[in-house]
Amino acid sequence: MTTPNAHADHHRPIHLTRHITTIAPGLLLTAAIAAGATFVHALPGAADLSPMLLAIVIGIAGHNLIGTPAWALSGVKVSLRRVLRFAIILLGLQLTTAQLAEVGGEGLAIIAVTLLATFSFTVWLGRRLGVDRKLAELIAAGTSICGASAIIAANTVTRADDEDVAYGVACVTVFGSAAMIALPLLAGPLGLDARSFGLWTGASIHEIAQVVAASFQAGHDAGEFGTIAKLSRVAMLAPLVIGLGMLARARARHTQDSAGHAAPPMPWFVLGFVAMIGVNHVVAIPSGVKSEIVALTTFLLSMALAAMGLETDLRKLAARGLRPALLGLAAALFVASLSLTLIKLTGWHG
Repeated sequence: MTTPNAHADHHRPIHLTRHITTIAPGLLLTAAIAAGATFVHALPGAADLSPMLLAIVIGIAGHNLIGTPAWALSGVKVSLRRVLRFAIILLGLQLTTAQLAEVGGEGLAIIAVTLLATFSFTVWLGRRLGVDRKLAELIAAGTSICGASAIIAANTVTRADDEDVAYGVACVTVFGSAAMIALPLLAGPLGLDARSFGLWTGASIHEIAQVVAASFQAGHDAGEFGTIAKLSRVAMLAPLVIGLGMLARARARHTQDSAGHAAPPMPWFVLGFVAMIGVNHVVAIPSGVKSEIVALTTFLLSMALAAMGLETDLRKLAARGLRPALLGLAAALFVASLSLTLIKLTGWHG
C-alpha cells in the first residue's frame, strides 16, 4: 500500500527538476549580463564604472530595445529576490567588529547621526517636492548608506516599482560620482588631515567603490580609513532595513486599501548579514579568499541589478520627471555638508 507521503516524495524530484529548468534560463541571462559588466569594468579606463551600474544599464537597454524574453522571466525574478538576499548576507564578510572599533565611538556616532539625519531629511524633502514616498525612501537609503546595494535591499520591504529602483540607482551613481571627484579637491582648502578626510569620504560618498577611489587620492592612510569608515556605514544597513520593514508592516495594517494584500515581509536576511560580521570576527579569513568573496558579492549584486534592468520600462522611468533628481542632488549635498560639519565641530582626528 502506498502512503500519501510516499506519493508526495515520489513527485518531489520531478517538481524540483521542473523548477530548476524553469528558472535556469533567466538566471543564466542575468549572470551573462553581470559577466559582461564585469568584463567592461576591467577594461582600461573603465575602472570607475561600477559593474552594478553597467549591469542595470545593459538590462534596461535589452528590455527596451529587444524586450525581456518570456522564457527568462522566472529566473529574472529569482535573481531579483533570492540572489540579491544572498549577496547582501555576503556583504557582512567585508566587515569585522575590530574595524568598527578602529573607527571609535565618536567616529561611529558621526556616521550614525549623519545617516539618520540624511535619511530623515531626504524623506521629508521628498514629501515637500511631491516625490512619491517609495521613490524618496529609496533615494534616502542609497544616499545615507551604500548606494545601489542599499536601494535594492530597502526595496525588499519598500516594494517600489522597478522604474523607481532604476531612478534611485541613477541618482546615487551620478551624485556619488560627482562627490568622488569633488571631495578630494576640497581636502586641502578645508584643512582636513588624512584620517579626517577618510572619515568624511566614508560618511558621505554613496558607493564603496566611489569611496575607495576618492579617499586613496589623499594617501594610503586616508584610503584605508575611508574604506573602513564606509564599511562601518554599510553595517548600519541591517537596522535601517529592519526598521523600514516594521514601518511598512505598520502602514499596511493601518491603511484601508491594504485589505487582501500581503503585508511586506520582514527582511530577516539582514540578520544573516549581521551574522557574517560575527563570523568574520571569529574566523580569520585569508586575504586572498576575502578578495574572492568581495568579487563574488559584487557579481551577485550585478546579477540582481541586471534583473532590475530587464524589468524596467524607460517610458515609465521618464514619467518620474526631474523632481526625484533634484531630491537626489539635495540629499548628496546634505550628507556631505552635515558629515563635514560634525567632523569640524567635534575636532575629530581619529
